[in-house]
Amino acid sequence: MASPANIFHLGVKELRSLYRDPAMLVLIVWAFSIGIYVAARAQPEVLQDAPVAIVDQDQTPLSMRITDSLYPPHFKKFVLASSRDADLGMDNGRYSFSLEVPPDFERDVVAGKRPAVQLNVDATLVSQAFVGAGYIQSIVSGEVTDFMQRHRSVPPLPVELAPRILFNENLTQTWFVAVMELINNVTMLSIILTGAALIREREHGTIEHLLAMPLTPFEIMVSKIWSMGLVVLIAATFGLQIMVRGAVGVAISGSVPLFLLGVTLSLLATTSMGIFLGTVARSMPQFGLLIILVLLPLEVLSGSLTPRESMPALVQKIMLAAPTTHFVSLAQAILYRGAGFSVVWPQFLALLGIAISFFTAALVRFRLSIETMQS
Repeated sequence: MASPANIFHLGVKELRSLYRDPAMLVLIVWAFSIGIYVAARAQPEVLQDAPVAIVDQDQTPLSMRITDSLYPPHFKKFVLASSRDADLGMDNGRYSFSLEVPPDFERDVVAGKRPAVQLNVDATLVSQAFVGAGYIQSIVSGEVTDFMQRHRSVPPLPVELAPRILFNENLTQTWFVAVMELINNVTMLSIILTGAALIREREHGTIEHLLAMPLTPFEIMVSKIWSMGLVVLIAATFGLQIMVRGAVGVAISGSVPLFLLGVTLSLLATTSMGIFLGTVARSMPQFGLLIILVLLPLEVLSGSLTPRESMPALVQKIMLAAPTTHFVSLAQAILYRGAGFSVVWPQFLALLGIAISFFTAALVRFRLSIETMQS
C-alpha cells in the first residue's frame, strides 16, 4: 500500500535536490519570465517600430501628408534628413527605410506627370523589409489619390462587408505568442524536470538507497510527479499573471483557476512522459536527445504554432493522442474567448484519459526498470 507520508517526504527531497541544482533553477526562471517576454516581442515577420528617414525636398502639403502618415506602431517617429545623412543611416543600420520626395513633387502630381518617389529598403531582415515596403507603397499611393480627389473616398462595392473582430480587436500578435510560449514551456519543463530527477538519482547512486528502503515504485514515481509538477504549476502561475498579463499586456478573458486546472491535468500527462523517457535514457545526454524527438512534434503539431486545420488529416488524428493538443485547445478557449467548463469539458476529459494512460505506461516501465536494477 502506498503511504501518503512517504510520498510527501520523498517529494520534499526532490524539491531540495532541485534547489541545489542551479542550472535547472536558472532554466525555470528564464522559461517563465524573460523567455516568454522575448518570444512575444521578437517578431521579425511583423513590422513594428521600424526606423524611417524622410528626405523631403518638396516641402508641400502633399509631401507633408505622406510623411505624417508614417506613424507608430508600424514605424518609429520619422526623421527628417538630407540625402547624405539618409544614405549614411542606411549604411550604418540606423534606418530600415529611406523615403526621398523629389523637388516639385506636388506640382508634377497635379500636372499629371507621374513623378517618382525613391524608397530605399534595408533588406537585412527580409520579411520586415518586404512588409514595410508594401506598407509604404500603399501609404504613398493612398495619400496621393486622396490629395487628387480632394477627399478620402472608398470605392463602392456590390456587397458591404462589416467585419467584427472578437477577443483581439487590434490583432496583436504578441497576445497569441505569449500564451503559446507559456504553454510550450509548461510542457518542456515538466518533461525535463521529472526525467532529470530520475536520471539524477541513477547517476548519483541514490536510487539504490531508495530501493533499500520499504518504498514501492509507485511512491517513488508519484513523489517525483507531484513535486516537479508543483514547481511547474507555480512557475506557470507566475508567468501567466506577471509576464503574460502584466509585462506583455495580454487581456485574459476567462477564468485563471479553470486554466490552472487544465495545467494540472496536462502536467500529470507530461510528467509521466518525463518519467517514461527517464527510464529509457541511461544518461542526461541521451535524455536530451529524446527530449528533442518528443518536444518538437508536441509543440509544432499541437496547434500552438499553426492551426491544426491546416495540417493533414492523418496528422490531426494522430495528434489527438498527445496531451498538448487538448491543452492548447482549452487554453485558447479559456484565456482568449472566456469559455467556461461547459465548453471545454471535452478537452478536460480527453486530458484526463491521456494522463491516466501515460501514468500507467510510465509506472509499468518504471517498475520494470526497478526490477532490472535489483536483479
